[in-house]
Amino acid sequence: MFDFVRKHTRIMQFLLFLLIFPSFVLFGIDGYNRFREKGEVVATVDGQDITQSEWDAAHRNEVERLRVSMPGIDMKMFDTPQAKYGTLDRLLRERLLSVAADKLQLNVSDAKLASELQQNPTIAALRRPDGSLDIERYKQLAASQGMTPEMLEARIRADLSARQVIGAVGSSSVFPTALADVTLGAYFEQREIQVSQFSTAAKMASLKPSAEALEAYYQKNAAQYRSAERADVSYVVLDLASVQKGIVLQESDLKTYYEQNLSRVAAQEERRASHILLTVAKDASDADRAKVKAKAEDVLAELKKKPAQFAELAKKYSQDPGSANKGGDLDYFGRGAMVKPFEDAAFSLAKGETSELVSSEFGYHIIRVTDIKQPKQRSFEEMRPTIEADVRRQQAQRKFAEAAEQFTNLVYEQSDSLKPAAERLKLEIRQATQVSRQAPQGAQGPLANPKVLSALFAPDAIEKKRNTEAIEIGPNQLLAARIDAFTPAKTLPLSEVKDTVTLAWQREEAAAMARKEGEAQLAAWKAKPEAGNVGTAVVIARDQPGKLPAAVIDAALRAPTDSLPGWVGVDLGREGYAVVKVNRVIPRTVQADRTRERAQLNQSLAGAESIAYYNHLKERFKAEIKVAKPADPAL
Repeated sequence: MFDFVRKHTRIMQFLLFLLIFPSFVLFGIDGYNRFREKGEVVATVDGQDITQSEWDAAHRNEVERLRVSMPGIDMKMFDTPQAKYGTLDRLLRERLLSVAADKLQLNVSDAKLASELQQNPTIAALRRPDGSLDIERYKQLAASQGMTPEMLEARIRADLSARQVIGAVGSSSVFPTALADVTLGAYFEQREIQVSQFSTAAKMASLKPSAEALEAYYQKNAAQYRSAERADVSYVVLDLASVQKGIVLQESDLKTYYEQNLSRVAAQEERRASHILLTVAKDASDADRAKVKAKAEDVLAELKKKPAQFAELAKKYSQDPGSANKGGDLDYFGRGAMVKPFEDAAFSLAKGETSELVSSEFGYHIIRVTDIKQPKQRSFEEMRPTIEADVRRQQAQRKFAEAAEQFTNLVYEQSDSLKPAAERLKLEIRQATQVSRQAPQGAQGPLANPKVLSALFAPDAIEKKRNTEAIEIGPNQLLAARIDAFTPAKTLPLSEVKDTVTLAWQREEAAAMARKEGEAQLAAWKAKPEAGNVGTAVVIARDQPGKLPAAVIDAALRAPTDSLPGWVGVDLGREGYAVVKVNRVIPRTVQADRTRERAQLNQSLAGAESIAYYNHLKERFKAEIKVAKPADPAL
């Protein structure tokens, strides 16, 4: 067969062309690309899908931006289901506001875009002393975010358009002063109350269920006493650390890296300088700037006549509050610590030399270099540990893609065992017992990942005990797992959960008794208020709840006060029952100035209206997240 193919290559090429070409005609290359790139749909906006791959890419980009802006932050805090869901929520919001801005024709003019770019502090830092934009650095800024300048400006324009969608609602929100004062008065209103609580705790100890009562309660609530399905699991993780273990470093690679990166890994030169600064306001007129420059030239001329009196002249003329009283001394600094014109001048002078006038965004400088620290050149052997770590990490990053492809193929093609992948890539097969479909709240680690648990408890993995596919659990991290032993969910017999059932029965019965007793006492006190020995009087308010349960505070402040004393009963559920007697209302002390509180109230109203409008937009444009929101580990 293979001999025939080799001998008739042209014929086989022609047949393959006939088979493949119609497919491209019918479906198109774009169709193939869409099929290849299309992943699981995790959200939709106005009929447009957001796929799992887009979500993953957005989260990686967010994490990378945070890593760059905050190098010391623990990146593990972003590798959680809650953090990833937050990224999806923001991605949905971004898409929704973009669609709304387009539908509502909220365009951004070139003038508005230019104004935004002028005010952007990051872009402002790229301006030269004459106010012109350093185009090369601007291109570098865009490139650092994976964009061209045109793409960056298009994104800023889109952000401004989206901002108008919600911003218009918030800025138009007005809370009338009279209504605000009524609301604030109600919020800060105080009431004097007395509370009598009927607790379940005191009654529980005396309650002993009969066998029949316990059995009946167990049968009624049997669903609460089911054990979760459990599995004993084996799994392997491929990450950069595991790839690094298999890397053998070549001496030539280490020396090449040392030579190419010597300037970066070596200690940097530092200079000590003093300066005399005559400041110029950023919005100064040309005439004012010329006056300051003329004065600076006079100071420079005086200094040239008296070069030894630099410190005295700095104290006399310099307008830099941080260094003038120290004779202009700025201590040691390296490259990147000063504005560029100052840095260029300082690093071009020899020790003891004084510059001509140097113009910067702060004004005019006269600079003298007083000392130069030349760093000691570190040898290759001194740098070896750092170089080995850097080279090993770089090579691991380059080889990870190849290792990931091998890993993915091996766990799929030999799905009855993780051993081939582990042996080929020198990975450790790890075990875990009693793994459940839902990770416990606050659980960390690879087996707490929802994607892993979903694949692990899929029918194919349970029934046929096959490997899961290779699952991305983090940047440069893949995992595959398999079930070794599976225990299905089942209702636990009463004998195993008797103590738990007994406690639940006692709590329910005690709560019912407390509620019945409290309701009876409430009726009696309403009939004869003078006989009510309710408890010590206390003053409460929404911002002064004391130690009372929130339900009691809420009921006491909601109780009608047209006839005092007022009475209200509060069901505290498993905690029992409370009877509240409202004795009197204490109006809030009138304050002369409520401006700050009114502003906060108006801000709250604006926020609420913005949220309501955003929810309206979600309904209008059918924006929906299709994956379950992970539970909050703090709850």
